[in-house]
Amino acid sequence: MGLFEKLFPKKAAEREMYSWFRTLGGYTPVYTSFDGGLYEMYLTRACIDTFATHVSKLKPVVSGPGSGKMGRVLDYRPNPWQDTKKYLYRLATIYKAENTAFIVPVYEDGSIDRLAGYYPVRPSQAQVVESGGVPYMRFSFPYGQVATVELERTGIMTQMQYRDDFFGETNAALRPVMELIHAQNQSIINGVKASGNPRFLAQLSQNLKPEAMKEEQKRFVADNLGPDNTGGVMMFDVKYSSVKQILSQPYIVDAKQTEQIRESVFDYFGMNDAILQAKYTPDQWAAYYESQVEPFAIEAGLVHTNMTYSMDQVARGKQIAFSTNRLQHMTMGDKLNAVRDLFDRGLLNGEGAMEILQMPPIGTPDAKKYYIRREYAEVSALNREDGVILDEGGEENASGAGPGVPSHEPAAADGS
Repeated sequence: MGLFEKLFPKKAAEREMYSWFRTLGGYTPVYTSFDGGLYEMYLTRACIDTFATHVSKLKPVVSGPGSGKMGRVLDYRPNPWQDTKKYLYRLATIYKAENTAFIVPVYEDGSIDRLAGYYPVRPSQAQVVESGGVPYMRFSFPYGQVATVELERTGIMTQMQYRDDFFGETNAALRPVMELIHAQNQSIINGVKASGNPRFLAQLSQNLKPEAMKEEQKRFVADNLGPDNTGGVMMFDVKYSSVKQILSQPYIVDAKQTEQIRESVFDYFGMNDAILQAKYTPDQWAAYYESQVEPFAIEAGLVHTNMTYSMDQVARGKQIAFSTNRLQHMTMGDKLNAVRDLFDRGLLNGEGAMEILQMPPIGTPDAKKYYIRREYAEVSALNREDGVILDEGGEENASGAGPGVPSHEPAAADGS
């Protein structure tokens, strides 16, 4: 049994659909993968790979009653063919390369009542169709296979969504830049080739047979243009009426134009050199995380939650989220400062500190406890110590009120 049969059991295979699902935007809900070679350009591929690599470090967090099994699935093996890192990397790659990424559920033994995981698919075409009032997602694949999945059981992640109610736009807006990148590469190649073209034009003063002309050409090159001509002076006799140099000036894109092309790609993908080349500072990483990785993590959490749980289950606290420890991207000095400041304020325990420092967990019960420094006190109770109210001399105040703290006990009847 192949991958297609595993993902789409026979009863979920092609159904007879009778009508298109009508959308508000007036567009036919059809998605077609973009075949413009976006992933074939080195710069665009590098941008997509960098994004997908950072996304693959997200940590799935499944919460709610009875979430242990699904938590283990997402932590280690979302489907029988991919671990969590490969799954997130593949999902993020499709998302960035095509602006629309589909997720289909994986079931145990083909039963739609026993969800076992998730798998990202890249169909050649996807259509939203309707049968009996129920919307379905109809997938077509390059080898001719067709399968349908209920729309509510299908995960759809999109970016740059405008005209279609379900799918993101194509990357056609980037096509002119990709053509410039291709032209730039061709100009460099042609420039290198032009350096090997003929550089001199020599006119003979007499007629020679073709064989003799070739021999004379070899002799002239060897004597004047070879490595033995260390003086740099060209000499020729009366056999030649003239020898002229051919000045070849191939056009090559200059550095400024190259940078403009590069910046256009960076603008489209929200990328920069510091992130692409892993030379970023904590502030640069925080900006990239908040603008690119975090929106993906939020949408991935919502999509996985909605395709897994009903609204009643969500109301009972079941949800799936994806997060990352942003402090791991700080410098070691900043990490130590963060651990110190958060630990003694009860916001971080020992295990959390070890995670930030990228060290093995301690594994003891005390490492999961939270601590706080004892010298902190509430402003209105600065004269209190361990629940005992003291007077100015440090003695216990019998009235139960310290200096400047009014007593709420009623006055004695005799006025004493």
